[in-house]
Amino acid sequence: MAEGNGFDSIDHAPEAAGDDEHNKLSHNGSSKRMNNNNNSLKLKEEEVSVERVFQHMLVPSWRSQLTVRAFVVSFVLSVLFSFIVMKLNLTTGIIPSLNVSAGLLGFFFVKTWTKFLEKSNMLKQPFTRQENTVIQTCVVASSGIAFSGGFGSYLFGMSERIANLSTDTHDFKDPKLGWIIAFLFVVSFLGLFSVVPLRKIMVIDFKLTYPSGTATAHLINSFHTPQGAKLAKKQVKELGKFFSLSFLWGFFQWFYTATDDCGFQAFPSLGLKAKENRFYFDFSAIYIGVGMICPYIINISVLLGGILSWGLMWPLIENKEGHWYKKDLGQSNLHGIQGYRVFIAIAMILGDGLYNFCKVLTHTFLGLHNQFRNRQRENVLPVAGQETPSPPQVSFDDQRRTQLFLKDQIPAWVAVGGYVAIAAISIATLPHIFHQLKWYYILVIYLIAPTLAFCNAYGCGLTDWSLASTYGKLAIFTIGAWAGSSHGGVLAGLAACGVMMNIVSTASDLMQDFKTGYLTLASPRAMFVSQVIGTSMGCVISPCVFWIFYKAFPDLGKTGSEYPAPYAIVYRNMAILGVEGFSQLPKNCLLLCYILFGSAILINLIKDSLGKRGRFIPLPMAMAIPFYLGPYFAIDMCVGSLILFVWEKINKAKADAFGPAVASGLICGDGIWTLPASILALAGVKPPICMKFLSRATNARVDTFLGN
Repeated sequence: MAEGNGFDSIDHAPEAAGDDEHNKLSHNGSSKRMNNNNNSLKLKEEEVSVERVFQHMLVPSWRSQLTVRAFVVSFVLSVLFSFIVMKLNLTTGIIPSLNVSAGLLGFFFVKTWTKFLEKSNMLKQPFTRQENTVIQTCVVASSGIAFSGGFGSYLFGMSERIANLSTDTHDFKDPKLGWIIAFLFVVSFLGLFSVVPLRKIMVIDFKLTYPSGTATAHLINSFHTPQGAKLAKKQVKELGKFFSLSFLWGFFQWFYTATDDCGFQAFPSLGLKAKENRFYFDFSAIYIGVGMICPYIINISVLLGGILSWGLMWPLIENKEGHWYKKDLGQSNLHGIQGYRVFIAIAMILGDGLYNFCKVLTHTFLGLHNQFRNRQRENVLPVAGQETPSPPQVSFDDQRRTQLFLKDQIPAWVAVGGYVAIAAISIATLPHIFHQLKWYYILVIYLIAPTLAFCNAYGCGLTDWSLASTYGKLAIFTIGAWAGSSHGGVLAGLAACGVMMNIVSTASDLMQDFKTGYLTLASPRAMFVSQVIGTSMGCVISPCVFWIFYKAFPDLGKTGSEYPAPYAIVYRNMAILGVEGFSQLPKNCLLLCYILFGSAILINLIKDSLGKRGRFIPLPMAMAIPFYLGPYFAIDMCVGSLILFVWEKINKAKADAFGPAVASGLICGDGIWTLPASILALAGVKPPICMKFLSRATNARVDTFLGN
């Protein structure tokens, strides 16, 4: 996770100390001390002040921040990032933060365009950091729909393909482009309107950190200084170089993948026996890049989860075949070994989610309590004989930022009216898309959603954790159980998950963007409009990108395929559990689920109790992913970590400056290769070569067969 840069709060301790000294020194001495403190404060502020660097630049009006070129660039980057997020969604479900890439590429494209116009004397409006913020906001909002839209989880979990892999094969709804776009349009905007009235309270009054939003603002501010622009140019050059290498590597690999289990992705780099248990390096540039961006502990956690499950647990459970479950059920039957893989992964995910839900909620309530208590103290009248506390000093940066943040107000009636209008349309529309989802289920969700959206946005500001998927899982269990199995509870639960997840996810994203806008002097009105336009783009782009994958790859969602969509079966089975209970689980599976559920909570407790040393404790959520998929992608990610680690040892400054750019290049190149690969698949063009690896004994039998 990104760490805050601290520009939003400057320490004024030296000046506060002057008040205590005033009681001990003469008036002249006190004045001299206070003058010295004021001078040192000014020097300190000038050293760290961001806005003094930009004070000679005119801040454009909110309409001028919303340029046509910004949204053209945003559209192009949204398509690129939607392919990346969709590929990650449908392979492992691990999606790193792409804010840095969005800000960097947005800066590069517009800066290149404005320089060209400047040389031609045709430039009418210079490129500002506010416009850069608008681009980043729009791109992240658009590509975020590829995640919150559920294409790798609840929405694809409704399909017949996933239903056939579960115990409930009758309750399904196949994806169609029309209803998916309609569904996203009626559920994706409510979260934006639900938290707009709280922007001043969250950003200015509570001074919430929003680490990712703060880090993004720091990045954009640095780009628009002379030194930052030079570094950004070098970073983009590195990104372009590794983008090209990654794209060409994907193209080269394609030639050797004529059928399933062919090519470099099936290379038994750790031996054939290890490959049977999914331990191999598959030469995936995208996951090497993801490994370079993700913290070391996430990559280690994923690898540890793979070793624990595929190295120990599954081989031991497979030895119980015929005792714990019937023989010859196949690898995808949930009554066999697959049931243990899926439901134990679900137990760990739920345990980790429940713990973090309680933790963030506790932080939220404690934070709110402290905020209101401090406010009450400020309002207490001074008692005779007590010294009146001096008002807190406000830095130049905070003064300027607060002034501009409060300048372009978004009227409360717009937020309330927008929420009520969209909720009414949604309540009327959604039952026609999902007849299992009754109008009163949706009404109840919309009545409690603003409270949950506030909790998620506030918790995200404190911890940088968005618990959107956890709130979605709560909706799966509550609405699914309410509907019941006889009234399509599985589909009702999955659809309710989508409604809830979109509301709370967009709410926290918008508040992060408000924080970014506050620190870059971008107008909150421009931020809101940019988020609305980006969300609108995402509601069309993401379903179209998913449709390309869905049509191009007939085995999409199947275990062992190129795109197994692991969370789709996980979410569907959560819905089945919520509706039907635990009757479908194989023998001893429930006991193991209880043990792993408790272990996830215990690991988190130990991690938090150890303080700073807890950073060495693995994350249960990350450990759970390979329980179902296997550890092959964990090896790729650990290779990425190793590259970054060695680079930092050799030259830490260069690694810090160019590591994210190299990783982004690897991710973007491999991600965008899926577009031509999908077009080739749709056109019926198949790779010419199959590269397979056989044991010596198998190879001898093949040679004998061919010889005959």
